[in-house]
Amino acid sequence: MTDGADYGRPVIAVLGSGRVSHELLAAPLGHWIARQGYHLLTGGGGGVMTSVSRAFVETSPREGMSIGVLPSREGDPRSQPPSGYPNRWIEIAIHTHLPCRGADGMALQSRNHINVLSAAVVIGLPGGAGTASELRLARKYNRPCVVLDGDGSQWPPLPVDILHVATVDDATAFVRQQIGQSTVQC
Repeated sequence: MTDGADYGRPVIAVLGSGRVSHELLAAPLGHWIARQGYHLLTGGGGGVMTSVSRAFVETSPREGMSIGVLPSREGDPRSQPPSGYPNRWIEIAIHTHLPCRGADGMALQSRNHINVLSAAVVIGLPGGAGTASELRLARKYNRPCVVLDGDGSQWPPLPVDILHVATVDDATAFVRQQIGQSTVQC
């Protein structure tokens, strides 16, 4: 198992609201991830996903790629993504047959499993039930995760053992610590 750190370039998942951008948290985080040479993984949609992806892609120089794991429209036989997916900042779009699940994001038919299992570290920015389910999955799959809730946003109930931090610097220190502890096995 490679824990999202294939071939020395870790994948950092940033999860959060599909509606609210939380630009003051997402943009500096996206720039930092790009400057570290990591890949960025999001759900490929709006809100936080767009903000962090835009900041990541606009950072120069950078080596990592912006990856989006896309849902499909419910009942679409061709598994096309919903309107707004992928956002224009996604460089690698991973199309799935899995619909948006929201509060049911822990169901086996949820792309949230792919998002979490593909990441070396999971960072949660303010979001709703779907984001909370991804953070619960991170705990289930023993993925290092941190919640960056520096703007005082309210969250649905989360597991009590998830670390909450107030600043982007605190979140990046957590990532550095976790990446330094990870080992890549082929």
